[in-house]
Amino acid sequence: MTAWVVLFSIAGLLAALISGRVRPAVAFVTLAGAYLLLGVVDTPTLLQQYTNPALVTLLLLLLVSLALERSPLLDWLSQRLLHGRESTATARLMGASALLSAFLNNTAVVAAFLGAISRQQRIAPSRLLIPLSYASILGGVTTLVGTSTNLVVNSFALGTGGFELGMFQFALVGVPVALITFGVLLWCARALPHHRPEDTEDKLSYFLAADLQPGSEMVGKSIEENQLRNLDGLYLLEIERDHRLISPVGPDEVLQAGDTLVFTGEVSKVQTLQRFPGLKLFGDQADDLLATNLVEVVISHESELAGRTLQAVDFRSMFNAGVAGIRRGGKRLEGQLGQIPLRVGDCLLLAVGNDFRQQRNIDRNFHLLSGSFKRPQLNRTQSLLTLGGFATVIGLAALELLPLFHGLLLLLGGLLLGRVLSPVELRRRFPFELWMIIGSALAIAQGLEHSGAAALIAQGIQTLFAGHGVYAAFVGCYLLTLLLTETVTNNAAAALAFPVAWSTAQAFGVDPMPFIMAVAYGASACFLIPYGYQTHLMVYTPGRYRISDFLKTGLPVSLTYSAGVLLLTPWVFPF
Repeated sequence: MTAWVVLFSIAGLLAALISGRVRPAVAFVTLAGAYLLLGVVDTPTLLQQYTNPALVTLLLLLLVSLALERSPLLDWLSQRLLHGRESTATARLMGASALLSAFLNNTAVVAAFLGAISRQQRIAPSRLLIPLSYASILGGVTTLVGTSTNLVVNSFALGTGGFELGMFQFALVGVPVALITFGVLLWCARALPHHRPEDTEDKLSYFLAADLQPGSEMVGKSIEENQLRNLDGLYLLEIERDHRLISPVGPDEVLQAGDTLVFTGEVSKVQTLQRFPGLKLFGDQADDLLATNLVEVVISHESELAGRTLQAVDFRSMFNAGVAGIRRGGKRLEGQLGQIPLRVGDCLLLAVGNDFRQQRNIDRNFHLLSGSFKRPQLNRTQSLLTLGGFATVIGLAALELLPLFHGLLLLLGGLLLGRVLSPVELRRRFPFELWMIIGSALAIAQGLEHSGAAALIAQGIQTLFAGHGVYAAFVGCYLLTLLLTETVTNNAAAALAFPVAWSTAQAFGVDPMPFIMAVAYGASACFLIPYGYQTHLMVYTPGRYRISDFLKTGLPVSLTYSAGVLLLTPWVFPF
């Protein structure tokens, strides 16, 4: 009976994750707590999962990456890759992204290239950003530290099987699969859209909401009389009045106090609104807001703004900046902009003061796309010592001379002693949600195992593939993981699929290693939908993409990647 209760609870967890209404950390922690109260797992087992050595190793790696991502190496590369023919530049960018992502956090790699690609004018960013994101995934699957997903799988292998995976064990399949998929990706990139900044479609991508204040001389005059019809670079799209929308807006429409005027327009023309008295942009006077620097940012996956509205947060107090505009991919945002919940990957146009860069919460919440502000970088000595120290740690771990956990702990201590990182920065950027998700997922996996639910699923898979052999079951586990990673998140997919894959291997009485690798590679196979992987969300809006762009490019890539994994994994890791 307990096994069925656990299975239904997992179905509820999946439904919550797919709906997007519940943050993954909340969903996983709640279910882990429910298992504790119901006696599915006991207190020592639950607490042990949050101190899993492989999980702590992942946290150390992410903290060390805070220093690595500030190395000028990434910016130096981004300025030198995009020359020559477009196809050559794309291949060069993909290769650099993959190589760096094999050892660095792929989010940091994409963030470093994102600004440079968005600012340059030679090649349309939409031709480069999807290849950049996909290449970072392909590079990440080749090493243990290349993606958090591999380290999550490693934590499960340690917790369940009592063994750890090697640094380059993933490369045996990952490298040839990445090389084959690279060719397909480069071919598919030719069909990506050309969205240049001068295109009309891109000029109309920002949405600005301006409130008309009582007492303004614009009140009681028509659109024509207020000269709102032929604005330079801006277009009055609609008016929000008494919770209803007036669209399209005719030239004879008379403005009323309290109207919200919704404009679309290009970044460089937002200053046009300064000449209209009595307009407030997202609660700030237009002339005050737009008299400062304009900076374009993307909301990061760590941001506390995700799921919240601009009206619900005290934005100016948090960041010493005002919001001048908002856009989301190529989508038409509808309704009252101040009440639209923000998403990871949304672009905001900020009017900032001179001390914006000194705000302590900028790096956690935003990736900078444009503007005169740059993230603080390490000096040459700090950069060489940081990169050299990291390379030494990876090399010693690969040669099995020093455990990765020990090496990263020593390196983190050295970075703190050398003042490359500070305790305040570590506290501010600590991946608390990821720690809660994975720790809770490990506890849920224990519940699946101890309750018999995982064995029940494995029996179902064994029955389903009876007569087709263990290879069919292996394919089924991979496809299950791929489906989960496209609908929830990659780490959640690995957490939910691992116990099933492990129990399936036990049910067939075979070596679990190919099933473990199926979960690792399958959890990184997010190529079809932008919402399942954080780097896709990072490039979604700057590239002015639609979901169809990911589908058209990602389907051949996903099929090639999957075929390579399913053919090579059982050959490299026999059953």
